[in-house]
Amino acid sequence: MSRHPYPLGDLPSPSPKLNPAIIRRDFPILERRVHGKPLVYLDNGATSQKPRAVIDAIRHFYENGCANIHRGVHLLSGEATQAYDRARTGICRAMGAAHAEEFVFVRGTTEAINLVARSWGDLHVHAGDEILLTEMEHHANIVPWQFLAKRAGAKIRVLPITPDGALDLERLPALLTEKTRILAFTHVSNVLGTVNPAAEICKAARDRGIVTLVDGAQAVPHGPVNLSEIGCDFYVFSGHKMFGPDGIGVLYGRGKLLASLPPWQGGGDMVERVSFEESTFRPPPDRFEAGTPNISGAIGLGAAFAYHDQLNWPELREHEHNLVTATHEALLSIPGLRIQGTVPGKAPVVSFTMEGIHPHDIGTILDSEGVAIRAGNHCAQPLLARLGIQSSARASFACYNTLEEVETLANAVRKAHRYFA
Repeated sequence: MSRHPYPLGDLPSPSPKLNPAIIRRDFPILERRVHGKPLVYLDNGATSQKPRAVIDAIRHFYENGCANIHRGVHLLSGEATQAYDRARTGICRAMGAAHAEEFVFVRGTTEAINLVARSWGDLHVHAGDEILLTEMEHHANIVPWQFLAKRAGAKIRVLPITPDGALDLERLPALLTEKTRILAFTHVSNVLGTVNPAAEICKAARDRGIVTLVDGAQAVPHGPVNLSEIGCDFYVFSGHKMFGPDGIGVLYGRGKLLASLPPWQGGGDMVERVSFEESTFRPPPDRFEAGTPNISGAIGLGAAFAYHDQLNWPELREHEHNLVTATHEALLSIPGLRIQGTVPGKAPVVSFTMEGIHPHDIGTILDSEGVAIRAGNHCAQPLLARLGIQSSARASFACYNTLEEVETLANAVRKAHRYFA
């Protein structure tokens, strides 16, 4: 393991790579065998694998410069602070935003949405107001708003989907009313793979003075997201789905809006002055990062963005499209198999059911063949209820997956079909 020079976080990026077979060499776990067979990892929608650049960045921090940030006058603390702040700046630049102070480090998408629902929501949502969600939301973008609605006496309304799995945008104008305070929606569905037109939706809300929050957990892993183009008020995502560590994520908030919000947790490093009578608080992002943060996680996330940003995403998006097309063609040749979500241009997520076979049984048989998929409700029970199912199997791809792995997946699903036929 090579050691990187100081300052921490100033890590060299890998050279651009276009070939998924070459990209795979950067991910040590893909060399594993499972049950005696090569690992085919198709559970990227749950969490992605980590490249050596990220693993090395975290190891380097712990081996060479582990210290707390923002508080120490010694060398290690200064270096750790620089690395932590540099990660924030790099993420800001990669996402097309102007100010690093608009990016708050949190534990992940779930905590980011809870932060907004508590800090912004308690200020702006009152009895009789409405919160607009969509039928394809993850539980993380439903439950916090339910909590807020109960606290405030507000009502949740829902934008439905079409039979092929797209948002029914023709019904959006009627749902954006004078009572609507926020529209929270997913950029990419974790079940259907549908890529929603985030900029168009945000503009429709903005024209009516309605705040928007976009759940980008499934979008950021599949190429750069430009926040200036989207025009949302809040954008949230998790690091572990886009090559970064777990336990770290980001809340982006429009500068003036973020600065107007009170903190949602109290503790060290987010305060200016404290007495037993009252406290005053630092400006964002510090105001929302109480206590010792996940320093190594932020550094690892910064390294993940550095790796992510240097890949040729136009070519990789075409590769991911080819993976989806090949998967659809292979699976639909199997009797009794049904795919959920058929919108053109979908992200590399393929959810499916098989007549007479429980998704957990599908997942178990596939695991015996070395194929890792997800089986269950995918934390999207309202969406699955709308689809008329309780659970499904899901294969979700990343840029390092190959067409050969699609063939292995299809052969394993055929084996499951024969076993239960």
